[in-house]
Amino acid sequence: MAACSLIPVTSEDDFNSQTAALPPTCLAVIYFHAPWAEPCKQMNTILTTLASTYEITNPPRIAFFSLDAEELSEVSETYDVTQVPLVVLQRDGKVVDAVTGTDAAKVRGAVEKHAGSSTGGNKASLPPAQKVTRPAAEDTAADTNGTTHGAAAEEEENLDERLAQLVKAADVMLFMKGTPSAPQCGFSRQTVSILRQRKIKYGFFNILADDDVRQGLKKFSDWPTFPQIYVQGELIGGLDILKEELDNDPDFLKPFIQQPQAV
Repeated sequence: MAACSLIPVTSEDDFNSQTAALPPTCLAVIYFHAPWAEPCKQMNTILTTLASTYEITNPPRIAFFSLDAEELSEVSETYDVTQVPLVVLQRDGKVVDAVTGTDAAKVRGAVEKHAGSSTGGNKASLPPAQKVTRPAAEDTAADTNGTTHGAAAEEEENLDERLAQLVKAADVMLFMKGTPSAPQCGFSRQTVSILRQRKIKYGFFNILADDDVRQGLKKFSDWPTFPQIYVQGELIGGLDILKEELDNDPDFLKPFIQQPQAV
């Protein structure tokens, strides 16, 4: 029999019609991603491989969908998507589980838990999980009181590495309170409005969803407030600095204007 595949969904209507057509017993695996986020490439491989281990049945017992979280912002808001990659498991219109990150074993375990471990005999192996941060050192020095020495410094180093990746996740990267479809402060709302008006292609991170990033970025950037705008990995500043840069040079962000797709 034919194997399942990861089905791209391009509109809210398409998503609603496809999920509504599923029988109540079918498990929907809904994958939210963003094209600028490097970890999503790994998750795409994981889910494509995982989908191929399940046979197409009639009626379907499992279906895999792929959604661009930014393009389908209303669907993302419905599912409270605050970071990508995110895999949501849903049955009969109700969310039964959700997994963030790129741990293949965790994703597979969640899917098998809710769909059943039988995959029709087609046991394709999943790729290893992507290491986004440096693994912890095997040996750490201990002080005379037996406490672990250097653990805090290592944890800070790992966070700095994560932040260094995040600020380069897109050419224009916005760290904001909330999401573009639902900003949680006036400054974030104004920044989103400026970028949209100028048709700038940008990535975003909701700092309210991750306090480590929220607090760590203040020190990493040496900038105490949000939003923060990075361009090609370099801090520009906040809303006022962005306005000032654009007043001085209206073409400041011109290289990052979203180009219309060829028909």
